[in-house]
Amino acid sequence: MLITLLGTGTSSGVPLIGCTCEVCQSVDFRDKRLRTSAHIAVDGRSFIIDTGPDFRQQVLRLNLRQLDAVLFTHEHKDHTAGLDEVRAYNFLSGRDMPVYGRPTVLAQLKREFAYIFADHKYPGIPHVQVHEINNEPVDVLGVRVVPIEAMHHKLPVYGYRIGDFTYLTDLNYISDQELEKVKGTEVLVLDALQRNEHPSHFTLDQAILLANRVGARQTYFIHISHKLGLHRDVEKELPAHIRLGYDGLQIRL
Repeated sequence: MLITLLGTGTSSGVPLIGCTCEVCQSVDFRDKRLRTSAHIAVDGRSFIIDTGPDFRQQVLRLNLRQLDAVLFTHEHKDHTAGLDEVRAYNFLSGRDMPVYGRPTVLAQLKREFAYIFADHKYPGIPHVQVHEINNEPVDVLGVRVVPIEAMHHKLPVYGYRIGDFTYLTDLNYISDQELEKVKGTEVLVLDALQRNEHPSHFTLDQAILLANRVGARQTYFIHISHKLGLHRDVEKELPAHIRLGYDGLQIRL
């Protein structure tokens, strides 16, 4: 399995428009964060987790020619806004794109992208197949994917486990029961927004506590705000088994 972190930034990205803080002005490429998304290559299949506003830029940067399915974590715009771009993969493959999500996510997609689901379709629009997930393991084109339910303030979201890899973004609570699904993970990718308390995301300290409970061989933090600090400085504070993710980071399992 090869995991690529396509984006590791929060909903506004880093740098934040108009901001002059040291993080937003940094020339370190690791401080340039597109909206959070990941690519997973496993067993000959190619999956994307979330198609945010930067999706086109991210797949062009990866030179991704094959995409077999999209997994959505939740319905917020910074995770869904780029869905229209899957039409490029319709053209390449000649097939509809399978998209997976909980019922509320699929309902939101049908509202936000009504033209995709219209009875009379305009030429050239994306073609998708929707697949509902209900917190049970699902076979995605021959690959076993385990949804993991967490809470993003009051909004339920899904993380995903594939083999020894687990991806959890946009959460500030996960039950002990759901956390059991994560145990034994070799690589964990986890939300860590900023240092100060936030109503819908883990802080740095909260993320470290959860990472230690999981005990993965390596944890990478994502969905990072400019408020967290410079990449190089935050890295110095972290134990060896926890690192900050950055755009373009590749992890092989």
